[in-house]
Amino acid sequence: MTATSTVPVTHVELRSGAYADSVTLLQVSRDVAAAPGVLAAQVAMATPLNLEVLAQMGFEVPAASPNDMVVALRVSSPDDTGAALAAVDAALASTGRRPSGAEQVAPPRTTRSGLRRSGPGLALVSVPGAHAFVEAMDALDADCDVMIFSDNVPVDQEILLKRTADTRGLLVMGPDCGTAMVGGLGLGFANSTQPGRVGIVAASGTGCQQLMCLLDAAGVGVGAALGVGGRDLGSEVGALSTMAALRRLDEDPSIELAVVVSKPPAPEVAAALEEYAATLATPVHLALLGPDAPDLTASTERVLETLGVDRPSWPTWGSAAVPASGRYLRGLFVGGTLCDEAMLIAARELGGIRSNIPLFPELALDSSLTAAAHLMIDFGDDGLTHGRAHPMIDPTLRLEHLARVAEDPETAVVLLDVVLGHGAEPDPAARLAPAIAAARAERDLPVVVACVGTESDPQVLSRQAETLAAAGAEVHLSNAGATTRALALLAGGTR
Repeated sequence: MTATSTVPVTHVELRSGAYADSVTLLQVSRDVAAAPGVLAAQVAMATPLNLEVLAQMGFEVPAASPNDMVVALRVSSPDDTGAALAAVDAALASTGRRPSGAEQVAPPRTTRSGLRRSGPGLALVSVPGAHAFVEAMDALDADCDVMIFSDNVPVDQEILLKRTADTRGLLVMGPDCGTAMVGGLGLGFANSTQPGRVGIVAASGTGCQQLMCLLDAAGVGVGAALGVGGRDLGSEVGALSTMAALRRLDEDPSIELAVVVSKPPAPEVAAALEEYAATLATPVHLALLGPDAPDLTASTERVLETLGVDRPSWPTWGSAAVPASGRYLRGLFVGGTLCDEAMLIAARELGGIRSNIPLFPELALDSSLTAAAHLMIDFGDDGLTHGRAHPMIDPTLRLEHLARVAEDPETAVVLLDVVLGHGAEPDPAARLAPAIAAARAERDLPVVVACVGTESDPQVLSRQAETLAAAGAEVHLSNAGATTRALALLAGGTR
């Protein structure tokens, strides 16, 4: 008998007028990829970034617009195509979406009309950035505070929203506000922490999460966390929402200490904020990152000292060996503030760090995100999330880049972050641990991970950390601790 073999078949189709958000389509793609006979599946809106990802996966997509949904399948044989398409339709139907955009009919409804029915409160806006302004202004007109999860919102629209809110005694959190806790309820990417006497104002989502998780590890709870968006402490916005949020915390009798956490702010805004904080009855601690400022772990320790709480030994798991070869530190982050913090710490020893969010413009990476240098990449930056889910939800781009830097003989140490909590991947170690093991398969490549989370998070901090450590990584709760350890390993190896 002669053995027969089948050649994989590729099927690509456009569904014009169909729309679903990136998180929904990520789950659809995963469900279809798990179907029998399916080798690869990607269901996504035809944004430029998604088309680039599809091309990298080997799919040829016909001319399309961002309003088209692309269904791209690679199956074992022609006989599997029909079943795979049926799996796509079933997965879309399970999300409440119709298989074809032509059949989608929704009753007309606006944000304003919906909010008028529910009354004043907090409105969460999570739509494509180009449409967020109208929805947020409708919320303000309905006398609601608003949290804008959307990114890619023009800064002039942000300023107008925040000035409008200020005149009405309202609060705008965001745009690009990924983390908040209001009334004990976590919003966006939120960790499960105990309630307490500290209030946080955060121009940084992952910076807020790092602070909350370190405090939780020390037995200190957080009563409120008000995100304000990463640009709020920039010179254009001028801390409009930060000051409004501090006023809210100052009026809350349960808050004994307020902390403002931020990426490096504009110097003149930081000075004005310090002056404003001095006028409040509630003590305010400024945890503002900068070249000469304390890192977030050191700021947390200062908060503990102020509260009269002993500093614990920050936990670690596993142990990485000194690199056998390579010259450069490569950091791959899902948290922008964690990336900023790592660059600030590393730059003190290594000099300039190349990045897509560089500390100085001349250190910017090109679109390849590669360089023969020390580098750190923020995969959650707006430029890499346009039209696709945040890497805390979909780690595909970072995992692909991890494989590339591991293959580069110039890579000496890899530094990663993992951020746990509600809204994030349900089990990030399930995909990252095998990728770390594969990266270390050819040589003893040190991998250091900052794992930001708590034991109460759905993913469970210790479970994730132990899985990553079993794959060969050294894991730290403190991002500053992980960065310092990566530098120590680099110094002990071949430079």
